[in-house]
Amino acid sequence: MSDQHKQENPAWVENSALMAPALLGASAGLIVGDMMHGSARRGLGLGMGILGVALVAPYVFGTARGLITGPRSKFGVRKRIQSIRDGGMGDPAQAADFDDVDHELREQGVV
Repeated sequence: MSDQHKQENPAWVENSALMAPALLGASAGLIVGDMMHGSARRGLGLGMGILGVALVAPYVFGTARGLITGPRSKFGVRKRIQSIRDGGMGDPAQAADFDDVDHELREQGVV
């Protein structure tokens, strides 16, 4: 499929689509808030706050992990260089399995 026919939404459309549920929830909260008893309102508010934090936490931790171990961080660069040095060998314990083959090839004069 050609890239000419791809249609991307402008940034304001995506932002408004993301904000719509929050605005609807806030308006419903304002309408229903006066109908509820004070202690029920407090408990519901606390529960909604905890739910909000729980929903945002994976994004925050993922972003922090990306900053710490991402490809442009010091640890990410070290990890990448080590994977290049290992040459795809993976676990060093598995590398010991190839020592016998290497030894036999050296005895035969192939290596």
